[in-house]
Amino acid sequence: MDLVRHLECFVAVAEESHFGRAAARLGMAQPPLSQRIQRLERHLGVRLFERTSRQVALTEPGALLLAEAREVLARSEAFMATARRVRDGETGLLRAALPPDLSGETVAALLAGFTGAGTGGLELELHELSTAQQLERFAAHELDVGLIHHPCDVSGLELGPVLRRELGVLLPRGAVAAGLDEVPLGSLTGRDLILFPRAGAPAVYDDLLTTCARNGYTPPAVRHAQGASFVRGLVLSTEAVALSPRDTHGLAKEDAAREGGVVWRPLTGAPLALRHSVAWPAGRGDAAVSAFAEAATHALRSTAGATPDLPSRPLHLRPASEYWL
Repeated sequence: MDLVRHLECFVAVAEESHFGRAAARLGMAQPPLSQRIQRLERHLGVRLFERTSRQVALTEPGALLLAEAREVLARSEAFMATARRVRDGETGLLRAALPPDLSGETVAALLAGFTGAGTGGLELELHELSTAQQLERFAAHELDVGLIHHPCDVSGLELGPVLRRELGVLLPRGAVAAGLDEVPLGSLTGRDLILFPRAGAPAVYDDLLTTCARNGYTPPAVRHAQGASFVRGLVLSTEAVALSPRDTHGLAKEDAAREGGVVWRPLTGAPLALRHSVAWPAGRGDAAVSAFAEAATHALRSTAGATPDLPSRPLHLRPASEYWL
């Protein structure tokens, strides 16, 4: 028995004191309404109404149960409203992830944008994860949305706009190339290269090394580091160089001494870039995911100098296969 629907009938008859008026209020015929009241009485084991040819009156048990019935209906409506908000991504928990290479300014801008998007009833659980770790969690259904690097295997995912962040080079202040406004990759010959660990994004890692080789730079050795301070320490102590977006390690010439003798320079022709997009499981693109995607896209463009890598279209219309790079 649909208890909620039967209680709606009970309350309507009690408030109207008339089966005909109650049936009209509920948008149904009178005989089915009478049958529902009878089924409810049998189910409860009590008589709810005294019926005469002229009027309908609540019995004493019916009067006692009326307040409870109204409360059940109110709780049912609240339950359904909450379910709709959960379905539409307006409440509940959103498990999200960002890669380690984002600057603090970008992360702060993303969180501010997400909070300002009317997601007050939503709890955001944010993790710092590499692309490989995010893909593993997507596959295990342990992540709702994340910011990933391309190229990678995006099977089963939908994507937001792909954005490009150009990479420059971080090098010791005393290096000859540090005096240039733009550094050709070939001029870095003989210096080791500092990159993030390959396991975090294998395809991106390989793509960067391939592009370096095509542009005349094959490092004698590749050293691995991620934290900004650790990277700068390796650059200084080993005379190596690192590839980095300006927003992460961007150091102006006048700041070199204060930053311990490390400078950042753009690469001639901008041959290297990191490509990002927000990703989420196919079919999961609700309001919460869209709010996160929009906040991430805006933060990358406004604080990290990211630019569109492909023509923009609405987030929910972008199939993952469109962004396989």
